[in-house]
Formats: sequence, C-alpha cells, structure tokens
Amino acid sequence: MEFMQEYQQALQLVEGALVDCLPVQGPQGELLEAMRYSLLAGGKRIRPVLTLKFCQALCGQMEPALDYACGVEMLHTYSLIHDDLPCMDDDDLRRGKPTCHKVYGECTAVLAGDALQAEAFTCLATSRRTVRPESNGQACAILGQAAGARTGICAGQYLDMSGEGKHLTLEEVSRIHHWKTAALLKAACLLGVAAAPQAATQAQWSAAERYAEQLGMAFQIRDDMLDEESTTEALGKPVGSDASNQKTTFLTMYGLARCRELVDAHTQAAKEAVIQAFPNSQFLCQMADWLAGRSH
Repeated sequence: MEFMQEYQQALQLVEGALVDCLPVQGPQGELLEAMRYSLLAGGKRIRPVLTLKFCQALCGQMEPALDYACGVEMLHTYSLIHDDLPCMDDDDLRRGKPTCHKVYGECTAVLAGDALQAEAFTCLATSRRTVRPESNGQACAILGQAAGARTGICAGQYLDMSGEGKHLTLEEVSRIHHWKTAALLKAACLLGVAAAPQAATQAQWSAAERYAEQLGMAFQIRDDMLDEESTTEALGKPVGSDASNQKTTFLTMYGLARCRELVDAHTQAAKEAVIQAFPNSQFLCQMADWLAGRSH
C-alpha cells in the first residue's frame, strides 16, 4: 500500500474514534462544545498516527492502540489550547480557525484544556483493547512524563516563555524542544509499543525512543523554518511569531541552509533507529521523510 493510503487509513481510524470520545450534551454544554471544537478541528494527527503505526509495526494491527492514540491527541489538543492563550503565545488562529479562547473566552478555554488532559488519562486507564494487564498503567506513566514539569510539555513551555527576549545557547534551545516538542512525540511512539499484545524487547523500546527524539528535533527545526518561509494561509496559524516574541530558534542560530541540513540529518537518524529493530518499519521511515519535507 502507498504511504499516503496507509496514512489516510490510520487518520480515518483516529478521526472516527475521536468523534465518540466526548459527550455532546449536559449542563456544562458550552465546555463540552469548546473541547470538541478544538479536538475535532482537524490537523495531520501525527501523534495518534504514530501510536497506531508503532503498534502495527510490532503486531500487525492498529486497533489495540486506538484508545491510546485518542488519549495522546487529547493531550496534544490541551497543550495547543493553553499555548494559544493571551498569557502564553497569544495566537488568534489555529488550524485555520479562531483559537479556542477567541470563540469561547479565556475561562472556558482554560477549562477545556484542563478537561481534555483529564480525559486523555481516562482514555488510557480504562482501555479494554489491550490484552496485557500492565499496559494501561504503563501508558499512563508514559503520557504523564511527557506532559509534566520534569522533562515534559509544561517544563518545555515554561523554559520557552522565560527565554523570550534572551540570547539562548544551543543547549538551552535544544532542551526546550526536547521537552516541549519531542517529549509528546516520544510518548506517542512508546504508547504504540505499550499497546501491542506481545511485549516489546528492550531494543525495540530504545529504538522507538530514539526515533521519536530525532523525529522531534527534525520536526521543530522544520517548524522554525516554516515560521519564516510559509504563510498564515498555508500554516493555518500566524507566521513570524517567533521573531515578534524575540525567541531564539534554530533558524536564528543557523540560518535556512544549515537548518535544512540538520532536518535531513535528524530524519536519517530517526530512520536508522527503527530499520533494524522493527520487522515492518517502512511506513515509519516514510513518515519521517514526509514530515521533513512538509510545507505546513
């Protein structure tokens, strides 16, 4: 099957499951509406697709990882809602639509993000798709680490905000994006490994982690490039925000030519990590190449 056919198959599986993840009605109706507004706004669904495809690379099936895939997308959506708030990046557009706080107000947007994070862990903890009794607890630990204040999204976002207007070192910029970007990509990949019916080898766990870390760095560097090269219409969110917020990025440190080289190098390292460890790694390698060349 061609890469895009496989990708669309996984994407449709995720989209269908996400529709059923949240209640539609209740006395807290506007809160539920705000959650669904952001969760079902579209996007490439990179993280849940990676969860499904890592599971498939191990066991030949995507379905055992479907609840985990929904959970990681809920957590990702929570992070985007909060990232867009006036007290953070103060963005008006996300995926080509007004951001959650622009439609529903800041209070409801904050609560929508909080509730989506809670729903993410509920989705993992209550999954009945996996057959190994330890999988759900393992999955919650993986996602919790990616979300938290040690080496996860909250830690990375804090360092990103506190670094505005400062000249950061390469080590500082790399740390921000290992925590803010690569951590959740790593969780997505590891969740797919955790969901598989058979236990993965230590080499496979390590390969998934290495793949995600390298993919995450390539992804962030490409993001920095697109903030300079692309348009608001193409990206579905404002461009030039890094410069206006006086952020040190890989682009400001290296320039476009060197950034292209780094994207290629990290992408190649990601592919090399999984080729030997997984019997069916073709899609994962093609996914890395596709993300490296994306225009939005």
